[in-house]
Amino acid sequence: MPKALITGITGQDGAYLAQLLLDRGYEVYGLLRRSASAEVVGERLRWLRIIDHVTLIDGDLLDLSACIRILQQVKPDEVYNLAAQSFVAASFHQPLLTGQVTGMGAANMLEAVRIVCPGARFYQASSSEMFGKIQEERQNERTPFYPRSPYAAAKLYAHWMTVNYRESFDLHASSGILFNHESPLRGIEFVTRKITDGVARIHLGLARELRLGNLDASRDWGHARDYVHAMWLMLQQNKPDDYVIATGRTTSIRDFCSMAFGHVGRDWRDHVVTSAELLRPAEVDVLHGDADKARQKLGWKATVTLEELAAEMVEADLARHRARIVVPVAS
Repeated sequence: MPKALITGITGQDGAYLAQLLLDRGYEVYGLLRRSASAEVVGERLRWLRIIDHVTLIDGDLLDLSACIRILQQVKPDEVYNLAAQSFVAASFHQPLLTGQVTGMGAANMLEAVRIVCPGARFYQASSSEMFGKIQEERQNERTPFYPRSPYAAAKLYAHWMTVNYRESFDLHASSGILFNHESPLRGIEFVTRKITDGVARIHLGLARELRLGNLDASRDWGHARDYVHAMWLMLQQNKPDDYVIATGRTTSIRDFCSMAFGHVGRDWRDHVVTSAELLRPAEVDVLHGDADKARQKLGWKATVTLEELAAEMVEADLARHRARIVVPVAS
């Protein structure tokens, strides 16, 4: 039975990846950073009904000794580094924390792997945000990077450290340059989930409007379940490499609003209000991925359309809010 260690296992990608690995017969371990909200950190694992099938171990990416201890304990065959401060907007307010967790955290894990288990296969969660102010109409593995946020800059450091450890120490270390990927498990602070949650609240009479920032920003959105499959495929290759993972379709936030509200028969223009306070200091206007390499070498392709993704997210948020509505008991 192969063993896998996932940092960030309680996040969207970590939960779906844990599910995929369990289905493939892995013994799955997850690094868990203890916090004041420890009682809710496993909510996504509970939602997928797998929390009792994974082993959570206390640790922190900022503590190299903890990373070493955990690797010595688990002895993993595969390490997936998904943990990060991953909310772009928050990175402008917490640039140093973002640099430490998202950048140095990856370097700590790479160093721990080099010391403890250099034969393990390592995956680094890179991001399309590294392309930032795009230099080419479609972005692939050869497109120059131009990060436009502290988050993107930290991800870029982690990405190049992964390349450096691969080339310097012969680690089987791969990076997935993943474009935006969403699901019902997406955090409420991310725009797609903010939209689908807003649709559900408005449709159920719990809210009247949805406040958003730049409606013209366009992204290449896919389903997280498809994207974690790509992560696993990368570590099954004989040689490590870097891969762009994307659908090849770019859509504006405005059009995503139209899809989500349209699912419940509403016109988004009746409910969406824009606010300058929600604009980023430096915007990434458009991202459009070219995943030809992943299709050719990994045999990977997206299986869920954006329309299907939006509908799944809206239905999940409707179910969540309906479950919270208290129906008065007749006297």
